[in-house]
Amino acid sequence: MKRLSLILTLFVSLIVHAQDPIRGVWITNTGSSVLNSRLQIREAVMQCKDQGLTDLFMVVWNNGKTMFPSQVMSQYVGQAQDPVFTGRDPLQEMIEEAHAVGLRVHAWMEFGFSYSYKDSNSIWNKKYPTWAGRNAAGNLLQKNGFYWWNALHAGPQQFLSELIEEIVLRYDIDGIQGDDRLPAMPSEGGYESETVGAYGNHGGDQRAAIDAKQPDWVQWRADKLSQFASQLYQKVKSTKPGCWVTWSPSIYPWCKQEYLQDWPAWLRDGYADYVFPQLYRYNAAAYEQLLKDLNAQLTPDQKKKVFPGVLTSLGDGYQASRSLLDQFISLNRAYGYAGEVFFYYETLNRISGPLYTATKNYNFTP
Repeated sequence: MKRLSLILTLFVSLIVHAQDPIRGVWITNTGSSVLNSRLQIREAVMQCKDQGLTDLFMVVWNNGKTMFPSQVMSQYVGQAQDPVFTGRDPLQEMIEEAHAVGLRVHAWMEFGFSYSYKDSNSIWNKKYPTWAGRNAAGNLLQKNGFYWWNALHAGPQQFLSELIEEIVLRYDIDGIQGDDRLPAMPSEGGYESETVGAYGNHGGDQRAAIDAKQPDWVQWRADKLSQFASQLYQKVKSTKPGCWVTWSPSIYPWCKQEYLQDWPAWLRDGYADYVFPQLYRYNAAAYEQLLKDLNAQLTPDQKKKVFPGVLTSLGDGYQASRSLLDQFISLNRAYGYAGEVFFYYETLNRISGPLYTATKNYNFTP
């Protein structure tokens, strides 16, 4: 039976990678009103269709809340979903509207192992204080305003695993996506006594762990997160073999040093259907350098599973121009990438004309 399951998963994987290029966009609940009504969802879906996109990555887990009514959330914290969406199911609405016009929908686990933004008194900390990550000083693990769980703790791992399984079982979803916070943890974290003790039991020098960037300490924690990525992948595939599992980490090796994400290992060891590394830059020259670095890191077979993530806008008001987006797309084709995923929808909603045209700059020749 296990052999049959393995053969089926391999067959599905071969079908997945025979698909047309992925040209997607992330849809958020911050800095955007898309999810506020079904009408706005429908309008956004049609805009994406008109732009020539194929895949929509909709946020489902953000700031300790879900956008959809979740039984798992009710069990853990007594709140089924973000109150903003009470009485609605934006995920189901998105799936219905997108599938009606032939677009795929992926459940984007945006916050991953981060349970709150700029709120150390989150309900999650009150209910599950032992889950909280700690830095070397023993303080709550916080980076750039985001508060983090100890991503190596069984509690938050189990919660996120159950939440993902609920999505896969309940919805006609096309994919599950983790990003730069799943699986991830700031390298300043992991200083709970149990974690450091486990490192020592493994043979690691606990004194070396004082340095958050000490190579062996970084690798040990990164390996633990890679194990969790593998477990998530296997759980999704055993539940729904045709459901994609994709990751959108930051650039390597920065992501490993800062957030313990060793995503080349995920590609190498076979628990990534696709990877969308965040090549977020503000000009074509800097972006091209990242493409050169990326090509140097990938084998030809791995490259088939990689599509760059492109920065189009930020909440601080930054918005890439249409001409800059054209340059990014053309560079992707020149370096052998057949598609890309844009962060995020609001910019694409503002540009004039379809993003993809019939010109040679947008077509892909292997």
